[in-house]
Amino acid sequence: MTARLDALRHWAASHHGLEARPPELEIVTDDASFRRYFRLHLGNANSRILMDAPPERENSQAFVDIARQWRSHGIQVPELYHVDLDQGFIEMQDLGDDMLRQHLAREDQRETLMMQAISTSVTIAALPVDTLPAYDDRWLTDELELFPQWCLTRWLDIATPESWPQVRDQLVAALTAQPQVCVHRDFHAQNLMCHDEQLWVIDFQGAVHGPLAYDLVSLLRDRNNAWFESDQARWIEAWRQKAQAAGIITSVGLEAFRRMVDLTGAQRSLKVLGLFCRLALRDDKPRYLTLLPLFVEHVRQGLTAQPGFEAFMQWFDTCFVPELDARLIQYRTDRHES
Repeated sequence: MTARLDALRHWAASHHGLEARPPELEIVTDDASFRRYFRLHLGNANSRILMDAPPERENSQAFVDIARQWRSHGIQVPELYHVDLDQGFIEMQDLGDDMLRQHLAREDQRETLMMQAISTSVTIAALPVDTLPAYDDRWLTDELELFPQWCLTRWLDIATPESWPQVRDQLVAALTAQPQVCVHRDFHAQNLMCHDEQLWVIDFQGAVHGPLAYDLVSLLRDRNNAWFESDQARWIEAWRQKAQAAGIITSVGLEAFRRMVDLTGAQRSLKVLGLFCRLALRDDKPRYLTLLPLFVEHVRQGLTAQPGFEAFMQWFDTCFVPELDARLIQYRTDRHES
């Protein structure tokens, strides 16, 4: 890893006449993939963000292609200054550290910024999809299977309920039946930056041709406590109306759209429960375990009132949640004692 960081430093230095003394890099963040991000300080308050994406692990071509296409369609994404796909290095515009999530905690800013995020999401949904992979039934099924594989079996060591295959197939069918649009796929408040009084979109390399409600769900039901129902209902209806005005949908009623949102939220949250356990167990990123209870609540919000999921939700509330709570308590105790 040190050798790769040195290579990144020298690569960045070569673009700014700093070869004689390659600059130190400030760690910005890593994410749920194998990408890492660093800040390059150039003096005079100028800086750039460097992406380190090992080419054997990450496909940076998608990032570059989507950045250029979306920018040409007016989406605020960071400008790319230097790209080396062979090494997996990208130098891009520094948007700062001011995430939308930080602003949503302030009631005086929340509504205005949420409506901006909703408008951006609708604009993305209307973008061309001809070069994007299809978020199809096989892909959605594989994602859902992360839940029994990693959360139930590997993390909790409990049996998968008999109702699981039916639940999985119902959710996949519900998502593939939606109108299929351009989907960012990680459109949450950590991937929306507040910069120059505008919202900017990052981490878009996973964009797909997928379910209509997916990005809205990512925005409303991610790493934050559930919003009040009145807030969610208002934002869901605002998204639907903006999508109708943009010609993305024509005849989807509010009740039908709300069902799309709830079932999409359940699929995404069950996937995340498995994904975060995999990140902790396989990739040594245990911090993701602390987020599991949030997605438990998102599953409840999506499925509790939905017909056809009664047996699964009974198991979820009476078996899964107590086992998860006990395991998390034990995990925190073990970490404290060590």
